[in-house]
Amino acid sequence: MSEQTKPKQRKIRKRTIILLVVLGIVLLLLGSLVTYGMYLYNKAEDTAEQSYEAVDRSHDEENDTSGLRDDKVDPIEDSVSVLIIGIDDNDKRNYGDSSRSDTLILATFNKADGNIKLLSIPRDTYVYVPEVERYTKINHAHAYGGPSATVETVENFLQVPVDYYVRVNFKAFIEVVDSLGGIMFDVPYEMVEIDSKENEDSIHLEEGYQELNGEEALAVARTRKYDNDIERGKRQIEIIKAVARKAASVSSILKLDDLIEAVGNNMTTNLTFDEMKTFTSYALDKKLRIESTSLDGFGGYMDDGLWYYQVDEDSRLTTTNELREHLELSPLEISDYYSSEN
Repeated sequence: MSEQTKPKQRKIRKRTIILLVVLGIVLLLLGSLVTYGMYLYNKAEDTAEQSYEAVDRSHDEENDTSGLRDDKVDPIEDSVSVLIIGIDDNDKRNYGDSSRSDTLILATFNKADGNIKLLSIPRDTYVYVPEVERYTKINHAHAYGGPSATVETVENFLQVPVDYYVRVNFKAFIEVVDSLGGIMFDVPYEMVEIDSKENEDSIHLEEGYQELNGEEALAVARTRKYDNDIERGKRQIEIIKAVARKAASVSSILKLDDLIEAVGNNMTTNLTFDEMKTFTSYALDKKLRIESTSLDGFGGYMDDGLWYYQVDEDSRLTTTNELREHLELSPLEISDYYSSEN
C-alpha cells in the first residue's frame, strides 16, 4: 500500500464513522418518537374509554343516534355535529350532573368542505326543556338531566341533530391552556374578574393583544358584566379558535402528554376513541376554516322575575337551516318548530 493511499483510506473511514453516528442518532430519535407516539396513543385511548358516557336517547338506546337522523352517522364519511358543554363546576362546588351549563357551543363539521361552523347559544335562552316538560333557561337543562337532557333540549330548540357531545369543566379548560404554554388573545377591554376558585378581583387584565394563562383565558371567556351574553359567546368562540391554533402548532406536539392529562378526569363524551381519531383530518388541514354564526334576539324580565334571552324566530329559522345545510340536511319551515314543542 502506497503512502498516498493511506490518508485517503483514513478519510473514508472517518466519513463512514461520522455517517454511522449521524444515522444512529437519527434512528434513535425516530425510535424515541415512535415509542413516545405509542405511549401517547395508548394513554389517549385509555382516557377516551374512561371518559365515555352515552346519551340516554329513549327512541334508540342501543345506537345513541339522534332522533333527527334517519340512520346512524359515521364521522369518517358523514358531516356531523358536536355539542360542547362547559359546566360551571370546580373543586369547591363539585355539582357534577347537577350543575348548570355555563357554555353551550354547537359545532358542525362539514366533511365535503372540511370546515367547521360554531354556534354559541346564550346561557339564558328561553326554551322548552323536555326533561321537565316546561320552559326555562337553556342552561338549567344540564342540572335537570346532565348531558342527555342538554342534548335533547338543544335538538328540540334548533331541530338540528346533535350527534355527539363533549362536556368539560373549568379545570380542564385552565389546564389545557396552561399545558399549551398559554394563548395569544386580544382582550377587548380592561377587566377585573374572579378566578376559578371564586377569589374576588384576582384577575386583572389590560386591554389589548397579549398572552393569557389558563385562569386569565377563563376569566375573559366567562365575564358578562362588561357587555352581554351575545358578545360573551363571540369571545368564547374566538378563544376556542386561539386554543385550536396553538394546539395544532408544531411547538405543541411534545405537550400532548400534558394535554391528555389535562382532559383526563375533567371530560365526558359519547365519542369513542375510534370516532375521535376521525376528527384529526380537520385538525391537520392547514386551510381549515372555522366560521361562526349567532342567534339574534332580545333580553328582558318575565313574570317569574327572572331575566331571559328571547331568540327571534326568523333568526332561529335562519340559523337552523344554515347548520342543517352544513350537515347536508334538508331545510325546515317555521312550523316544524311548533310541531316539536308543547
